[in-house]
Formats: sequence, structure tokens, C-alpha cells
Amino acid sequence: MVATLVQIKHEVKDLSLAPLGKQRIEWAGREMPVLRQIQERFAKEKPFAGIRISACCHVTTETAHLAIALKMGGADAVLIASNPLSTQDDVAACLVADYGISVYALRGEDAATYERHVNTALDHRPNIIIDDGSDVVAALIQHRPNQISDLIGTTEETTTGIVRLRAMLKDGVLTFPAMNVNDADTKHFFDNRYGTGQSTLDGIIRATNILLAGKNIVVAGYGWCGKGTAQRARGMGANVIVTEIDPIRAIEAVMDGCRTFRHHERRRNGLQFRSLRHRN
Repeated sequence: MVATLVQIKHEVKDLSLAPLGKQRIEWAGREMPVLRQIQERFAKEKPFAGIRISACCHVTTETAHLAIALKMGGADAVLIASNPLSTQDDVAACLVADYGISVYALRGEDAATYERHVNTALDHRPNIIIDDGSDVVAALIQHRPNQISDLIGTTEETTTGIVRLRAMLKDGVLTFPAMNVNDADTKHFFDNRYGTGQSTLDGIIRATNILLAGKNIVVAGYGWCGKGTAQRARGMGANVIVTEIDPIRAIEAVMDGCRTFRHHERRRNGLQFRSLRHRN
């Protein structure tokens, strides 16, 4: 193992955290049967044999299974962290020590370190980029146009990243295929409605330690994330108020059991403030 680790380039906090990371990755895998089937198929078919992939993702127990799938598919993969606040150091260590994947991720890394890691991802001369926010793609186009010829294409999973890609396409600098993962229905369902809906309330409860039952919770906007948050809040017994400028979405919120309001300004006790007026 030591000899193997010497050959695998990486920048993680502490490789001794790998055993804990392996336990947590395996635990998460129990809830990911589809990706497990993909890993098994990739291990047989090796669709990425000879392909260099640079992935910029949240380095967590869940995305670890994506990295493992790429490795099992024969890819020469490098993984960097897209968000220093979500990086799980034990997971990063495990991917290096137990799965032989080059990982550059440190929880809480500063902007300079992140920029260096983006450059490391490009040093890999990727044929495929898996991006989060289009930072790697933007850096490639701006600073390393000579590498574009190496690229088969890229994928993007965030709304922000898609906005940036569309701007690049409009400017005529996006000259290679880009897959819009962000707008896939399954992404909206599982990541936005169900994932964000649950994690938002989990974050509020962890930060405040308050009882949600009976509280008035205002959800701004009834898009995919808003729907999920409102649904989970109602499930916890809260009185959910939705503010929404789209009348169709406002009707949907009412039909889902929420109250909807519109904004107006007025003065009370000499102070100007923004309040809510009932819409239904």
C-alpha cells in the first residue's frame, strides 16, 4: 500500500483518516443501488479505458461512488473539490489510499489553494471534464485554449454553471460538447426537491435547535427547491407561507396546502418595512 500511495499524486489532509472514510463510503453505498450496478457494469466493460477525466465535485461519501465508478470503468481520473465547505477529509483520504484515485481536496481550503487545484485538474490534460460551476471549463478556455483539442466534452450539474456555459456559447468560445446534467428531471427531483428540501431543514435545526411545529416558515419562491423545503416544513408541523411572483406556481403552492402572499411596503410605528399581504 505504501508503494502504491507514493505513485498516486494527491493533496488531502491526512491519509490516516482513510479507515473512517471507507466505513462511511460503504454505508452511503447501501442507499445507491443504481450506481452500484453501474460500477459493476463498468468493471466489466471498461468504457473509459485510456480516457483522462478531471472531475470537480463535492468530495463526499456520495460522490465518492461516482469517482469509484470512473476508476472501475478504466478512467485515469483526478478529483478536486468544488466546495471547500462540503469536503469530507476522511473520504478524500480513503479515495487515495483504498481506491488509488488522485484527489486534491482539503476541507476549508482557501481561494488560492482552490485555484491551484483547478490548475492541477487541467495539468491532467483531461479528455472529459465533470464540472460544478464551470470553473474548470472557464479556466481551460481562458488560460489553456491549446488543450481544447484534447477534449471530448464536459458535463455540468449546477444552474450557475449552465448560465456560464450558455454565456460562453453565445460568445462563441464554447467549441466542444457540454452535457446539461442540471436540467435533467431526476436531478431536479432528487437533488433539488428531495435533497435540498431535507438538507435545508436539517441545517436550520442544527443551527437553531428550535421546534418547527407551530412555527411560521416563509419559503421564497416555489421552484424545485422551494417545493421540497415547503413539503418538509409542513411535514414537521410548520405553518408554511410561500412568496411567489409566478401565478401558476402560487396556485400550485395553495393546492399543496401552503398559504401564499405578495409583498407590499407600509409604515408602522414610524418605521418602513416590507410585509406580506395574503393572496388567497
